[in-house]
Amino acid sequence: MKNLHGVLSKASLALLLFVAGCKGGYNGQLLGELDRPKWNPITPYGMVFIPSGVLHIGPSDQDVNASLQARSKQVSIVGFYMDDTEITNNEYRQFINYVRDSVAHALLGDTKDDADGKTMLDWNKKIEWSGKEKNEQLEEIFLPEDQRIWGKKELDLSKLKYDYQWFDYKAASLTKNRGKSRTSFIHKENVDVYPDTLVWVRDFSYSYNEPMTRNYFHHPAFDDYPVVGVTWHQANAFCYWRTRLWEDYRTPRGEPLMDIFRLPTEHEWEYAARGGKKLAPYPWGGPYVRNSKGCILANFKPGRGNYPEDGGFYTVRSDAYWPNDYGLYCMAGNVAEWTSSAFYENSYSFIHDLNPDIRYDAEASEPEAMKRKVIRGGSWKDIGYYIETGTRHWEYADSSKSYVGFRCITTFLGRDITDN
Repeated sequence: MKNLHGVLSKASLALLLFVAGCKGGYNGQLLGELDRPKWNPITPYGMVFIPSGVLHIGPSDQDVNASLQARSKQVSIVGFYMDDTEITNNEYRQFINYVRDSVAHALLGDTKDDADGKTMLDWNKKIEWSGKEKNEQLEEIFLPEDQRIWGKKELDLSKLKYDYQWFDYKAASLTKNRGKSRTSFIHKENVDVYPDTLVWVRDFSYSYNEPMTRNYFHHPAFDDYPVVGVTWHQANAFCYWRTRLWEDYRTPRGEPLMDIFRLPTEHEWEYAARGGKKLAPYPWGGPYVRNSKGCILANFKPGRGNYPEDGGFYTVRSDAYWPNDYGLYCMAGNVAEWTSSAFYENSYSFIHDLNPDIRYDAEASEPEAMKRKVIRGGSWKDIGYYIETGTRHWEYADSSKSYVGFRCITTFLGRDITDN
């Protein structure tokens, strides 16, 4: 009887909707808009779902510096998707090649007008990298002959720039800014995108690491290793490009979009790193960096500097070691990771307990201290203290390091991925 009642109810609703559609109205009923697209959340490839929950931020062990930069506090974090590994060299290379090809299409004049009459690049045109005529047109993207070694033709990396725009919602929300033009809050960025491969030499005085400079980002042996040598600005540019890549695929198909890809806040990062283990010092729990068999559980600097003891010398594959309970790899060690958060020593004293977020986008002319961004997780060259989930550290947004990479997140739209 219950099933029959359900069938009749659905049939009645279908008839009501049919009548409403035929008459172009709603029969006086509040039904909401009837032509809304369906929303079926999917987990983007390479990401895992992190459910909403509560996080107790702060040190999980002693504060060795007695700095009180991470006072204990309870905060709530909304659910999100996160890359299960750090962004790899090969993934970042897809971004580089997109920018390279866009510059080439522009030089070749490969454009077309879209349905709105706006001129855009024609990606259906094939780029002929060989051939006399095409080479002449593309010559601008390569280094001049006097800068080539043994005459080898190489890209001029300074030509690889990515343009993107972002909207400053925080500034637009301020009462003092009411009535201002929307253009006041639209920021346009132009970012060099190629990683700084010289970080392997610059970061270490009196140390021979030139093979890493020559090979780390180029050689297929390192394809699945985390990309390094990227600034905070470059990591953001990657996130915006990834968002456009996703939207350009879904929009023509009439599929609803997700939220943007972005860097995590430092507390979203810490919440994900803990893997549901409250107050645990490491993503696997702890309290030790070795398991019961004596095997080291992350890529860092063991002891007094026995770098290869943990199985790596520099970085290792982004999916090395066991993941935490959320399915995230290398949330401790390997490379430290950029977050979107600005670094202030006392920020824990005044942040909100609902999705805490402190951001400040410093101009190039502002003091260096205003350009500090939080990095989390520690790296292959750090001691055990820095790979703890509660440890905070920072780098300047415009700096690039051989031990700092990143991963992306996107906010989940809804209550939970199992909520149908």
